[in-house]
Amino acid sequence: MTDRTVAHVTCLGCGCACDDITVVVKQDRIADARNACALGAAWFGDGTVPAETRVNGRTASLDQALGEAASLLSGAKRPLVYLAGDVSCETQREAVAIADRLHAAIDSLTATAATAVLAAQRRGRAGATLGEIRQHADLVVFWGVDPNARYPRFGSRYAVEPRGVATPQGRGSRTLIAVDVGEALGPAEADGRVAIAPADEVDGLEFMRAAVQQRAGEADARFRPVVDLARRMTEARYVVIVADGEPGPTPADPARAEALVTLVQALNTPTRCALSTLRGGGNRSGADAVLTWQTGFPFAVDFARGYPTYRPRAGAAALLGAGEVDVALVVGAPATVAVPVSTGLAGVRSVAIGPRASAATFQPSVAVDTGAAGIHEGGTAFRMDDVPLPLRPSLEGARAALATVRALRVRLGA
Repeated sequence: MTDRTVAHVTCLGCGCACDDITVVVKQDRIADARNACALGAAWFGDGTVPAETRVNGRTASLDQALGEAASLLSGAKRPLVYLAGDVSCETQREAVAIADRLHAAIDSLTATAATAVLAAQRRGRAGATLGEIRQHADLVVFWGVDPNARYPRFGSRYAVEPRGVATPQGRGSRTLIAVDVGEALGPAEADGRVAIAPADEVDGLEFMRAAVQQRAGEADARFRPVVDLARRMTEARYVVIVADGEPGPTPADPARAEALVTLVQALNTPTRCALSTLRGGGNRSGADAVLTWQTGFPFAVDFARGYPTYRPRAGAAALLGAGEVDVALVVGAPATVAVPVSTGLAGVRSVAIGPRASAATFQPSVAVDTGAAGIHEGGTAFRMDDVPLPLRPSLEGARAALATVRALRVRLGA
């Protein structure tokens, strides 16, 4: 191996999936990830990953591990396949094939954004790519979220600073409004602020929609600020409402996602409006896309009947909590698994294949460490706006997740 620089690398540290990263490799370690934010730099690290292969806590060969994994999964009465983070779409597709072969349930990190997904299915969605937002948005409303915390380059790359076709002065061509929902604050650099109590949020969104549709009467004093905002939004050329699709410390009202969707749809009569839903990293949007492509459903899919059925109220956490699962296969980095799912996995026998699988807190019966997509392995990943991006690995030598999961699929006869 030689020291080298790899350009146009895609970072999966958050859902922005920035593809302008330049990785500097020295002595087979990542020495620098240029253009990466602090979150991205932490995701890349120095690129080192463990290379353990364990069966029941003991070191084993890959052949032994795959044999034990195939035996466990083929003998399961109610298996579960879970798509965790940091694997490519190609690897996710292999996992879907395994679930199909086993007549298993399959779920993914997408389930953390279930309310937004279900709202879009019920009502449709007026969305936009991040590139379109960059080029056209002149009024950006941050609804109870400050992207600087979990999506650090969202503003600098897409919604605030860049110059666009309709925003030639960049930040100077845009107006930023922060809607503070209780303690969920918008960005500090906003040009205007509106505050609303969490208990009033959904009603406030409904009052805004009524104002946009010019059917609102006299609003209660609590809602006048958001009603005034709604009227201001109708006067903009292109509005974007930015909301976080990932769960925060305080659970949001389930009706919130649908209220946001319907407000955006109403705004598309007097002006142009898009809803930009922020998503976490690790290619979770890719899992959504792959499952939809392969089964017709984005998450919580069940092959028990021999064909895919949709059980959005019975995802991995619910199945594990109800004791319906006897063996689980986790494909991806166990550290990215949602806490309720990880807790449930501790009570069943499991197989983990992915980056740092051997460090899984739920102590899998079979653990096979692999490299991470975008660092050690190529393929495809999806950005939070459902745009596919190529992955350019900068390091070599780590076991490939795609080849390992495919080898397991072959052993299972899928």
